Amino acid sequence: MKFNRIHHVAVICSDYQKSKEFYVEKLGFEIENEVFREERNSYKLDLKVARVYQIELFSFPNPPERVNSPEARGLRHLAFEVDDVEKTAAELNEKGIETEPVRIDEITGKKFTFFKDPDNLPLEVYEK
Repeated sequence: MKFNRIHHVAVICSDYQKSKEFYVEKLGFEIENEVFREERNSYKLDLKVARVYQIELFSFPNPPERVNSPEARGLRHLAFEVDDVEKTAAELNEKGIETEPVRIDEITGKKFTFFKDPDNLPLEVYEK
């Protein structure tokens, strides 16, 4: 068995338009495909991340809330590699996205910080 790479990460949102604006307008991800699935009353939005990875943004009627943040069982957070964490955090802040203070990974010595999407999904930017 051989896994080549991660193909996509799926995110379920509570407010499709709000999340679409966040990921496309604020974070700058490019729309690859957008479909409304009438039988499910659900949108599926495929977003390109650096032309290598993909985020699938789903909407479903009344999805349950996340149990807690970020230590619930399952996916803990989604991290994006950036060249300059402090510059990226400043750009996020300019767009009204609150970030935690920049920290240093005690194992790698790399800078990182967290922020949240409109549904409080923890997102991270991590130094290249």
